Amino acid sequence: MSEKDSHVVPLYSKDGSLYGILLSPQIWETVGRKIGPILEGALDAMYPALASQKPEPLEDWQTFKDYWDFKYPFNARVECKVCGAVSEDWEHDPEKPFHLKNASLSGLCVFHCKQCNATVRKKHFKDHICFEATPQQGDSTGSCGTLVE
Repeated sequence: MSEKDSHVVPLYSKDGSLYGILLSPQIWETVGRKIGPILEGALDAMYPALASQKPEPLEDWQTFKDYWDFKYPFNARVECKVCGAVSEDWEHDPEKPFHLKNASLSGLCVFHCKQCNATVRKKHFKDHICFEATPQQGDSTGSCGTLVE
């Protein structure tokens, strides 16, 4: 085996089927930043239940609630525009249909819909809240402009 061949090594099971690929640290250093997110996305698509098991960033959610300057009453409603799943208060919903992935002071909260695996974005603006959803396949759907009175 040449030195070049030792950077990408196929691994085979006892029955001769391809089990995996071993990358050298040098190759990973070169391509890791580019393929790392692709690999993570592929794993999330293959194992959606594991994707939703990452801990929710509840400290970020609490900071968002504590410091966001709403011009309307705060609510924890989440809805998926793909499958129609709704939680009037996801934080206290015993069925937990959504998993918080991100919450920021900018007003963007991102959830994972456990029913259809869509990414749900709840965008808080000065005078309205917008729900958008992207199905697992990557097609965009959803709507914006939900007025809050």
